Amino acid sequence: MKQRVLPGLSLSLGVTLFYAALIIALPVLALVFKAASLGPAAYWQIVTSERALASYRVTALSALAATVFNFFFGLALAWVLVRYRFPGRRLLDAVVDLPFALPTAVAGIALTTLFAPGGWFGHVLDPLGIRVAYTPLGIMLAMCFTSLPFIVRTVQPVLEELDPALEEAGQSLGASDREIFTRVILPLLAPSILAGLSLSFARSLGEFGAIIFIAGNQPMSTEITALLVFIRLEEYEYQAAAAIASVLLITAFVMLALTNILQRRALRYMQRG
Repeated sequence: MKQRVLPGLSLSLGVTLFYAALIIALPVLALVFKAASLGPAAYWQIVTSERALASYRVTALSALAATVFNFFFGLALAWVLVRYRFPGRRLLDAVVDLPFALPTAVAGIALTTLFAPGGWFGHVLDPLGIRVAYTPLGIMLAMCFTSLPFIVRTVQPVLEELDPALEEAGQSLGASDREIFTRVILPLLAPSILAGLSLSFARSLGEFGAIIFIAGNQPMSTEITALLVFIRLEEYEYQAAAAIASVLLITAFVMLALTNILQRRALRYMQRG
C-alpha cells in the first residue's frame, strides 16, 4: 500500500475546513446576509451617506499614507536587520513584533500619552505647529505602528535567502550599488513587498483600538469607518453597521485579489528572466 505524503490527510483536511467555515466563512456570510437584507436602495443610501463617505475618505487616505511610509521604513528596517550586525540587533528584531503582542487599545493610549499636547513628544511638536493627537496625522501614526510588522516580516525572510553571488556578479560587471539594488535586489523582493503592502493596507483599513484614543473621533474630520460601524452597533442599527462594514470587507478583498494577480505576474516575469 502506497503511503500518503500527509498522514491523516482526511482528518486534517476536515478539521481545517471546519475551522475555516466556523471562524472565517460564517461571520463573513452573516455580515453579507445582514447587509443584503436592507435591499439595494436602502443599502446604497447608507453606504453613500455624507458621514459614511467622509469616514471612507479619512480611513483610505490615512491607510494609504501609512502604507507608503511603512514601505520605505519597513524595507529599510528589514535591510538593516538582515545585512548588519550591531549591539541590540536581536532586541530590535523582537521589538518589530511588539504590535502583534500588544493590545491595540494599549498602543492607542500610549501613543496618545506621548503625542498629546502635554505629552513627551507633543509638548515639543506643538510649539512648532505640528499637532499629532486628535488629528488625521495621529490616525496615520497609529496605523503605521500596527501595520509595520507585516512589511518587515514578509521582506526579511526573502532578503535572508538572497544569493550574494547575484550582487557580486553585478559588482564585477561595474554596476553601482544603486543599480544593483534597483535592478537585481528589488525585482526579487517585489512579490514579498506586494504581499506586505497589501497586508499592511488591509490591517490599516480595519484598525480600531489603536486609533480611537488618538484620533479625536470628530465626524467628517477624524472619524474612521470602523468607529462609525461601532457607533451604529451601539445605536442598535445592526443593518446599517453591516452595510458600512461590508464596504471595508469588499475593499480588503479587492486589494488582496489585485495583490495576488500582481504577485503571480511578478513571479512569472522572474521565472522568464
